[in-house]
Amino acid sequence: MLAVTLTISTLISIMFFFVGGVVGWLAKEHFYTNNIAYTHPEMFDENGNVLPDEILAVRFENNYDYDDEDYEDDE
Repeated sequence: MLAVTLTISTLISIMFFFVGGVVGWLAKEHFYTNNIAYTHPEMFDENGNVLPDEILAVRFENNYDYDDEDYEDDE
């Protein structure tokens, strides 16, 4: 009886995994095609147009080369 229970619970777990993956994939495609994923209400004016002046883009660069140069000058 234990083997049957383990087999059925394993098959149900695998089935839920694949069903969840398919539903998640379809939901992602729906959000990306309808542009739901990247829009926030505070980015629009009263007419529904995007406010480009209010959007801020920040870029961080990892430039650690200057550390090596400082140590070479001290030695």
